[in-house]
Amino acid sequence: MQALRPLVEYAVFGILLLLSVAVVAIALERQRFFSRIDARGYTSRARLESDLTRRLNVIGTVASNAPYLGLLGTVLGIMLTFQTLGATGEMDVKSIMTGLALALKATAAGIVVAIPCVALNNALRRRVRERLTDFDEAHGG
Repeated sequence: MQALRPLVEYAVFGILLLLSVAVVAIALERQRFFSRIDARGYTSRARLESDLTRRLNVIGTVASNAPYLGLLGTVLGIMLTFQTLGATGEMDVKSIMTGLALALKATAAGIVVAIPCVALNNALRRRVRERLTDFDEAHGG
């Protein structure tokens, strides 16, 4: 069971890192798209909105689920710590605290990923509303 500890740690942190990289890539791509798009050139508001919001749901999904991934890492870390304590029968404070600290790092990592994702999602959604307003003004709506 002790062999699972690095797997749990690296899996949770690895997934959160991968999601962070994906969100940054999407945000940069969307920002470039927003700066080049001419909303007045669209004839359909629905098509414009579809193009503007493409992949934004990924950012929102990561923002809302990253804390849960961190929490999953915390729960697994605590379970491994208690399982190790039960298997060895030793109440070594150092091993308990090390295991719990590792577990809590996962929650912190999930929150660290979620907060910028929420901010990016809000900023990009605001840009969507601005472009939709440009369309509405150009088409008399």
